[in-house]
Amino acid sequence: MSFAEYFPIFDKLTREEQAALLDAVTYRKIEKGALVYNGSADCFGVLLLRRGQLRAYICSEEGREVTVYRLFDRDICLLSASCMMRSLQFDITITAEKDTEAWMIPVNVYKNLMERSAVIANYTNEILGTRFTDVMWLVEQILWKSFDKRLAAFLMEESAIEGTDRLRITHEQIASHLGTAREVVTRMLKYFQTEGAVKLTRGLIEITDFERLSGMSE
Repeated sequence: MSFAEYFPIFDKLTREEQAALLDAVTYRKIEKGALVYNGSADCFGVLLLRRGQLRAYICSEEGREVTVYRLFDRDICLLSASCMMRSLQFDITITAEKDTEAWMIPVNVYKNLMERSAVIANYTNEILGTRFTDVMWLVEQILWKSFDKRLAAFLMEESAIEGTDRLRITHEQIASHLGTAREVVTRMLKYFQTEGAVKLTRGLIEITDFERLSGMSE
């Protein structure tokens, strides 16, 4: 499928705007584990994912990470072009969790179109609003929800994303997603195992009782 079929508002743009996008867009392949963008780097550009998975996270001065959100097929990544949004006052890092293919729109092209096109400006604001909601949800989870519930919810979400109850993910990776220490994750997973919700083996977490795990997340 082409860029035009993936970009959701393409048909609402003028022919000149469509041509400007098609002339500027490039196709990128990003390997799993690659650093896509960090706050100290130059703007990468706006990404439209054809397929794959990206992770956006923030990192504390002590090196502790917490996932802000993840991006999947057909998602738009605006923060990889955060330099065009002067009001952003935090650094974010974006990495590829899976081999990813995406179209990249150069910052200057997207910014010029956004300034001229109400359709693109409104679409951009909708995406930013969604991301702000994601951030607020994350803050609420960290502040008001106990870690056992957050971990249970994460495991269920990960199972839905991967389409399996056998999760090949390390305790260190989970800690990075949830903004805590690996030891905390390990202790809680062992508790989940004693409760019969999961089974732990090296490099693998198997969900053995979805109903019990769901109850733990509520």
